[in-house]
Amino acid sequence: MLTPVKRRAYHGFTIIELVVTLALFGVLMGLAVPSFTIFIQNTQIRNAAETVLTGLTQAKSEAIRRNTPVRFQFVTTLTSSCALSQSSGSWIVSLDDPAGACEVAPSETTTPRTYRKQSSADGYPKVTVTATSSSSIVFNGIGRIVGTGITQIDFTHNAMTCEHLDTTNGTARCLRILISTGGAPKLCDPKVTATTDSRHCS
Repeated sequence: MLTPVKRRAYHGFTIIELVVTLALFGVLMGLAVPSFTIFIQNTQIRNAAETVLTGLTQAKSEAIRRNTPVRFQFVTTLTSSCALSQSSGSWIVSLDDPAGACEVAPSETTTPRTYRKQSSADGYPKVTVTATSSSSIVFNGIGRIVGTGITQIDFTHNAMTCEHLDTTNGTARCLRILISTGGAPKLCDPKVTATTDSRHCS
């Protein structure tokens, strides 16, 4: 004779358990979102600063390699309507002034004889880049600056100052690039005050 199979009772969440779980999840998300937002801001700022530093270094290296002046300049866009700008994250390394010809592909012969270009929309669209003194800098065949050019580049987020970014538990950081009279670019943190720290802007 077959014995009847006992049916197991399956129970779901009660309304109270569900409400408590959702409340805890909401609290945890509320704590995590600000930190994650700051992390994203920091990452975009660092991406922008390191990309620009790479562009400056390549412009200097290319000038030495070619033994001819090479330009690094910030431009409004990478289209045919571009102009030089001190407040744009897009940039071009070229032999000639690229204004009005930023859409031209890298070429050894076609003006502006572009070596490399970068759009701010790639990797750091919300980062504000501000160049001091000029929108461009020219390196000569020995890697030194020709005339006057960019002396400082600041990187912030959404046009906010470093002080605004730093109000949330002190973790968000702006960055800065200083360019010496000898043409050496240095990435630094304007919030670091200890002169013995390698991140200090001096």
